[in-house]
Amino acid sequence: MANETLLVLTGIGVAPYSARGLEQTLQPINGAGQLRRTINGTLVDLSETQLQKFTSTITGSDQLAPALNGIWPGKQVTVDCIAELCYPTATGSPDRPVVGGSSRVEGTMTYYRPQLTMLVTDWQTREDEWGKQVGWSLQLEEV
Repeated sequence: MANETLLVLTGIGVAPYSARGLEQTLQPINGAGQLRRTINGTLVDLSETQLQKFTSTITGSDQLAPALNGIWPGKQVTVDCIAELCYPTATGSPDRPVVGGSSRVEGTMTYYRPQLTMLVTDWQTREDEWGKQVGWSLQLEEV
């Protein structure tokens, strides 16, 4: 079942026949942006760089459930993301470790899949008995 998906979840694993129909979201954590208005009404950024972290939700729908037995909130996982980030090739650089072999240049932009160290915050599975379809989601937050 090698190469069934680009997703790698070190610490959990990706079970065979659980990885089709994968989607991943990446978004800043709630504390990443601290925007405030001055007394004159100008919007200013008071964000701390150490809070520039991601939250992610990975969802799938396949024939079998993922390897979630014994996985509880707080479990540390290294995620080789399926979601890509990009930056201007001439002036930028990746701000997260790059999944090996995932970097590519298109025009003036470089795209890559980040490798993130995250903690499980929640997960769920659902199964359609008659349709033999298993849906699942995994919620994570960067350490």
